[in-house]
Amino acid sequence: MANSYMKIAAALAEENLSTNAGGPFGTVIVREGKIVGMGSNHVLAHNDPTAHGEVMAIRDACKNLGTYDLSGCVLYTNAYPCPMCLSAIIWANIKKVCYGNTKEDAAEIGFRDDAIYEYISALNNNEKDERLILTQMDRDETIKAFEAFKEKEDKTIY
Repeated sequence: MANSYMKIAAALAEENLSTNAGGPFGTVIVREGKIVGMGSNHVLAHNDPTAHGEVMAIRDACKNLGTYDLSGCVLYTNAYPCPMCLSAIIWANIKKVCYGNTKEDAAEIGFRDDAIYEYISALNNNEKDERLILTQMDRDETIKAFEAFKEKEDKTIY
């Protein structure tokens, strides 16, 4: 029998098919047995490439709980999170993720998560990759805010 939270994530994904808001992805975030956040992919509806189901659910949970720290939460999503969403999950301090479909399942319907992994692999092997060109510049100007932050008494690091 399917987990009740995963059923909700799957239903959000299926519902998204009829809205054309974005891809077939849905997410539920739970803390202490209570749903604190939900989201589905809204990339097209919001013209926002970061509006994936997991990110939308994280935003919803943070708003509902009044915090950026989702420690103690469990995230249920109908598909293995993409690299961006994995990063957001880690930054939100979520330690447990339950997923349904694999990244291979997502690739089979046209989602290209492997492009990120291929780019990182190229960088790690000192290979040129034209997908993104990173150029450092003007560090003497940009380091000023970091130096001031280092001296700040009441800083929060997350």
